[in-house]
Amino acid sequence: MKRSTIIISGICLLSTVSYAGLTDFKTIKEAKKAYESKDYSKSAALFNSLDKKSSQKSYDIGNAYYKANKYDEAIKAYENAKGVDEAVRQYNLGNCYYQKGDFEKAVEAYKESLKYKDDPDTRNNLELAKKKQEEKQKQQQNQKDQQNKDQNNQQSQKNDQQQNQQGQNKEDQNNQERSKDQNQNKENKQKSNEPDQEDESRQDKQKKQQQSDQSAQKEQEKNQEKQKSDQQNGSDQKQKEKSDQQKDDEKSQNPQTAQMSKEEQLKAQELKRLLKKTGDQKMPTLMYQMGNAKQQRSEDAKPW
Repeated sequence: MKRSTIIISGICLLSTVSYAGLTDFKTIKEAKKAYESKDYSKSAALFNSLDKKSSQKSYDIGNAYYKANKYDEAIKAYENAKGVDEAVRQYNLGNCYYQKGDFEKAVEAYKESLKYKDDPDTRNNLELAKKKQEEKQKQQQNQKDQQNKDQNNQQSQKNDQQQNQQGQNKEDQNNQERSKDQNQNKENKQKSNEPDQEDESRQDKQKKQQQSDQSAQKEQEKNQEKQKSDQQNGSDQKQKEKSDQQKDDEKSQNPQTAQMSKEEQLKAQELKRLLKKTGDQKMPTLMYQMGNAKQQRSEDAKPW
């Protein structure tokens, strides 16, 4: 890199002879003085103020911009400086690209300079530029790999989120379907229970009807038994009355009974009637007593 300073100094000395006129001599001198005092921007401005255009002028302006760290302006000036020493011009272009970090173009410029002149500094700068280029490429590749990795991670996260979302949606859908099935089963169960309830109600009605029929049958049987019992009682009563009548007839045929007075016979008949009414089949003791009394009275009485 030191070679550019030596070259620039020599060019500036030549520039005062090659393109300086009487009116430009003072400007060139001020530009050279500013360059030597490291006021490179002022030196470049003074060179640009010169009216005469030449390759040497563009080259000197490029050197001034290079020292002022204005590498884009220096590159533009060097590109317009064709006609000067091409090895030196390409060398200085390589230095500008190197400072900018454009190592690929720096390598190309250094290689172009070596075509015109084999120089140790140029070769050294070429190796440095290649090394920087490899490092930059490696760094760019690492950055690219990292970007790809970040993109893959982002895509993976996005896919995971989508899968989780899909899984959640599927689970929600399954829950909805499960809830729907449960509701459907509940409705079906309710519907299935409705006929059962109807059957139960029908069975209850049938059971009540059967009970009612049984009750009616029992009542009918009871009535029949009662009727039968009443008939039996009636038959027994008739038989009793017949028996009583026979007894009465027998008593009426009995001489003792025949001897009873009319009043006593009426009393006996009234007593029999009462006995029939009460259902007592036995002759009371009074009857026998009456009979005895009659017998006793008849013994005392006179015969008819």
